[in-house]
Amino acid sequence: MIFRQLFERESSTFTYLVACTDTREAALIDTVKTEVPKYLQLLHELGLKLVYALETHTHADHITGAGELRDVTGCKTLLGEEAHSPCVSATLKDGDLIPVGKLLLKAIYTPGHTDDSYCYLLEHAGQACVFTGDTLLIRSTGRTDFQNGSAEAQYHSLFDKLLLLPDNTWVYPAHDYKGWQTSTIGEEKQHNPRLQLGDVHAYVEFMRNLNLPDPTLMDIAIPANRACGK
Repeated sequence: MIFRQLFERESSTFTYLVACTDTREAALIDTVKTEVPKYLQLLHELGLKLVYALETHTHADHITGAGELRDVTGCKTLLGEEAHSPCVSATLKDGDLIPVGKLLLKAIYTPGHTDDSYCYLLEHAGQACVFTGDTLLIRSTGRTDFQNGSAEAQYHSLFDKLLLLPDNTWVYPAHDYKGWQTSTIGEEKQHNPRLQLGDVHAYVEFMRNLNLPDPTLMDIAIPANRACGK
């Protein structure tokens, strides 16, 4: 397997490249439009064919590069069916398997940050990793106060789905603002302060009182991302 974690500084977004060593097929998860030339360069240098550009959700803090990558490479763009995005090549539902050469990404529906949030689980050579979007961040969780977000739904996505994965599953989020790059499910269960809250009611009350400002690009990014970044 070929794996790269890429970082866009302005929105603190991680983009992930996952590729099959044998077939040279590749997928990119959570792309940023301004970084498309960098992705294309890396694909060329590694001799890879992009087959999918996936989103974990409709982002509010940056514009996706999925549409432009589809125009250039012919890849398919994928987003959860709950996004109701007319531009995507295909929509995803819970449990869907996405083949990338001999690799398989499993879509896990994890609403809460937004109502169209998904995570992607990859198991390879006895090890698992999960791309958690804004559902589970390192030592934090994604906000739930817009785009039909729900703190209660996020609590259940975390405790009834993600935290049931093996403790040694690597966690790769869509963002980090403190310099963390990766974690594990076990680390987050033990050290993420939001996962120590006693029950769903305490979690909902905590999230309700965050009082965060809206993302700067929110009014531009959401409609643009529903149109694959166009």
